[in-house]
Amino acid sequence: MSRRYLPVLCCIGVLAIDSWLCSPAPAQPALKKLRLGIAATSVGFLPIYAAHQKGFYRDEGIDLEIILMSLAAANNAFFKGEIEYSAGLTGLALAATRNYPAKILIFTIAKPLQSFVSRKEIREPRDLKGKKVAGSSPGGSATILAYQALKHFGLEPGKDVQVLPMGGSGAGRLAVLEQGVVDAALLSVPENIIAVNKGYNELIFLGDVVSFPQNGFGTSVARIQQQPDEVYRMVRATLRGLQFVSDEGNREQARDVMMKQWRVSDQKLAAEMLGYLKRGLAKDAVISPQAVQYFIDLTRETSNVTQTISATQVVDFSFLEKARKELVR
Repeated sequence: MSRRYLPVLCCIGVLAIDSWLCSPAPAQPALKKLRLGIAATSVGFLPIYAAHQKGFYRDEGIDLEIILMSLAAANNAFFKGEIEYSAGLTGLALAATRNYPAKILIFTIAKPLQSFVSRKEIREPRDLKGKKVAGSSPGGSATILAYQALKHFGLEPGKDVQVLPMGGSGAGRLAVLEQGVVDAALLSVPENIIAVNKGYNELIFLGDVVSFPQNGFGTSVARIQQQPDEVYRMVRATLRGLQFVSDEGNREQARDVMMKQWRVSDQKLAAEMLGYLKRGLAKDAVISPQAVQYFIDLTRETSNVTQTISATQVVDFSFLEKARKELVR
């Protein structure tokens, strides 16, 4: 090659490299905006919040907005199509009786994270006879579990003990207990820990006596049929969140997520909260068919629904099973 062409070739090479370096990067696909209604502040939702804070939903192409609302508001918003996913699992279970086809896709908690906590002078479960107990909204999980705890004690709800529907959070139920409006309450984590530290009595931790799956989410059958890939990505991200929280190697990180989300500044309290949570976590979101049916039957009975509902009407674990095969080793 003649030397007189070398400067020209070098110039062309520099221009080509410069053009390659300055060319715009391939556009990243836009994240899909989705909304999830959560009807409680229970730490049982830590796997979902961990997946959100660690970016697992974004990894799946989802910009998830988590909206805290009451159970009634979550059900109403879901049925109106104002949110795509709902963590109001009792509402989803009852949807089968209201001609609204919906499915629960995942449970992250296998055992209830609630304690039956009583006033300081009530030291034995039998002392609750003739007393008032704070549940949650009618059909809410705290109400359902209050009934089961009382039966476990040999007391008949509505006859031996009055269960008052106190809609709202565990903090609200602790408040009415402290005000003397009720004699005992079903308290979630961390309100149960706070109450015990104040001298109230933990009569029983429900997770020790009841298997009752909680704290997942579901969606409509129409969405499952029309957006199966989106549904799968939502489930997979959540399963990653559950695995992250379950891994003992991530204990400090999980505690930090909890402290940030629940605005807990006391590391000792956060450690106790995480300890309670781990007593109820569903490993890899595995829930037995019997436990699912138990959840459905209790939900139906507490809501005075006589129509029989089967597990197949309420849950669809096909997306979860696929995600497990990819993520569980």
